[in-house]
Amino acid sequence: MLNQKEFFKDLKVIELASVLAGPAVGMFFAELGAQVIKIENKNGGDVTRSWKNPNDASDNEESAYYHSVNWNKQVVHLDLTNDADSSELLKMLSSADVLITNFKSGDDKKFNLTAIDLTAKFPSLIIGEIASYSDSNKVAYDAVLQAETGFMSLNGTPTSGPLKMPIAMIDILAAHQLKEGILLSLMHRAKTNEGSIVKVNLFDAAISSLANQASNWLNNEYEPARMGSLHPNIAPYGETYQTKDDKLILLAIGNDKQFSSLCTILNVRELVDDSRFSKNAERVKYRNELNNLFANQFKLEPSSYWMNLFNEQNVPAGLVNSMSDVFDIPAAQKKILHQTESNGTVSKRVETIAFKIYNGN
Repeated sequence: MLNQKEFFKDLKVIELASVLAGPAVGMFFAELGAQVIKIENKNGGDVTRSWKNPNDASDNEESAYYHSVNWNKQVVHLDLTNDADSSELLKMLSSADVLITNFKSGDDKKFNLTAIDLTAKFPSLIIGEIASYSDSNKVAYDAVLQAETGFMSLNGTPTSGPLKMPIAMIDILAAHQLKEGILLSLMHRAKTNEGSIVKVNLFDAAISSLANQASNWLNNEYEPARMGSLHPNIAPYGETYQTKDDKLILLAIGNDKQFSSLCTILNVRELVDDSRFSKNAERVKYRNELNNLFANQFKLEPSSYWMNLFNEQNVPAGLVNSMSDVFDIPAAQKKILHQTESNGTVSKRVETIAFKIYNGN
């Protein structure tokens, strides 16, 4: 495997962004060895420093939320309305490769940091800009975008009403879009020595990620109902079942062969030949009846019994784990990044990178 921690060891990134999307991009480059300088204001810094949960120690300067996307960065506090601080930033940019911003509307002009001005001064600089919308100056946080782009209408159950996802999914999607744009710009600069301006907005990132739910509507005008974890096109897919030891197992059966194996394991082989369940389209139609039949079987044995059989027979299924369960898994523990903070405490977060690159040898 190649040493990914040195991929960008000669790259200098200035992060003039706060909250989640922009800092997530900065951390991506930090994980790959880049020097990342995070610019924060002198009046409290990144707002997420104060987004503490009840378990956050009151004497910690940073919240656990802040730690999630701010690892291995050099933090510099500047007041961009101050001439000396503004000059210090420009000096940093003169030797930088990438600038990441998420200015509120008008702040780039207020601080004389518009992308056009900066590329004129630093023609090889790559500027990554994150905004809420392409055609509006409206302020929006992730939850607002989840509402406006249909994600909330998809999420929830028939009785729960619309629900937002419990992570800032739109911010994360926008961060991935910006990473891709910056990486392409770095490839372009390697050939031409020209900088670029990469613009990403949360709305477009969300719409671009609607995938099959969008195509179901665009092709068939199928308005998805809130189905909890169920899949509109596949069954049983997303259904959960309680076991004898009160654990929950989720199924993700994608084809008829897997369904046949599942029925054999559950000792209901006769369902394979039942016209209501023999094909996926019929299972989707009669999923409630199928769900009731399976529910009784799952209660007969503990979760470990079922999971061992499912794994042996390649039946897609998983335990519904809590956070404590997740980080008891050795593979998850390997994804934890540690950092010693200025007060001596050790902060933790998960790696944002989930790929490994190997050479051809």
